[in-house]
Amino acid sequence: MEQPRSEAGEAVHDDAAHELPLGVRVAAAWSWRLILIGLACAGFLWLIVQVRIIVIPLLVAILLTALLSPVVQWFQKRGAPRWLGVIFALAMFVAAVWILVTLIATQLRSGFDDVAQRSQEAWVELLHWGEATFGFSAEEIDGFTGQLMKTIDGHQSEIWNGALGVATSAGQFVTGTLLTLFSLIFLLIDGRRIWFWVLGFLPARAHAPVDAAGRAGWVSVGQYVRVQIFVAFVDAVGIGAGAALLGVPLAIPVAVLVFLGSFIPFLGAITTGALAAFIALVYNGPVNALLMLGVVILVNQIEGHVLQPLVMGSAVKVHPLGVVLAVSTGALLAGIPGALFAVPIAASANSIVNTLVHRQWDPGSDPVAEYHRREKTSQRARHRARNVARLLRKEGH
Repeated sequence: MEQPRSEAGEAVHDDAAHELPLGVRVAAAWSWRLILIGLACAGFLWLIVQVRIIVIPLLVAILLTALLSPVVQWFQKRGAPRWLGVIFALAMFVAAVWILVTLIATQLRSGFDDVAQRSQEAWVELLHWGEATFGFSAEEIDGFTGQLMKTIDGHQSEIWNGALGVATSAGQFVTGTLLTLFSLIFLLIDGRRIWFWVLGFLPARAHAPVDAAGRAGWVSVGQYVRVQIFVAFVDAVGIGAGAALLGVPLAIPVAVLVFLGSFIPFLGAITTGALAAFIALVYNGPVNALLMLGVVILVNQIEGHVLQPLVMGSAVKVHPLGVVLAVSTGALLAGIPGALFAVPIAASANSIVNTLVHRQWDPGSDPVAEYHRREKTSQRARHRARNVARLLRKEGH
């Protein structure tokens, strides 16, 4: 049927969409596509939250694998069996964790009671200062304390539920730790085979680009972990040395806590450094606490303006503003785990996207097929070597 035309000879469209300006139609097309992408991302995040007890240990195991795999490769390059490198790497990791935990436990065991007593004394002094300065009476303070106790008594069910939640979290922590160790061992032993097994689920034409992108992302994750250890060490030494010079007690456990907390960029060192300022306030007074706080701020400024831009930025190729935004977004979406994994995920995503955009792979290759071909050749060689060994033993008898 011929389309109706106007008096000027132009075609008349019955579809109302053609009456809309081009900009509106383009904006609408972008909008519904972005909405679908947002819904898909939200569904993916919801799924991760539901299985977080599996996802978080697996991500921790991946970070530890990126840290320890160079040790295993070092053994292999020198002709040692892979299992020997795996055992040495795991032993080195367990020894490092044991040393850190021992330092914290032994130091805090002797000083925790004293810190609690000093904190109580500082609280009493603060109350006396408030009474002398602002006119707070003892009856008002007692009334406030009584009201607080009534509030606690009225919410005992919520408190018990929170205690049960803590117990559940403790059980999940033990489960997650075992899953992390289990995953770490197998990733160190057979990570290459696991990677190509995952690639095998994709179409053959996607093997080469996904393999190249995955390798680039893996390199970025390894660089991040190693550089972050250096940054955490600098933070720990700076804050620990400042605490020791200012005469703040428990300088060693504070330094260890700063080292562990610094794996959350920007936020971790500040939070753990505040503990050093609190201990300085309790033991040495407000002037010493202000000096300790100044040391914490100085160390964090060095991290934020020197280490993160120059060392971390050049290693993971992510701008410091991107690091801050990634950590903030991760903390907002997933709390401490989100802040911990935000930077390595952003760094690996940046490397993956750059590899795919610049097409940094051989389009004519299939890494999965080549891997299976090499595995078959290696199996045949081992089979022949065993047969030769059997023949030699028989001839020897």
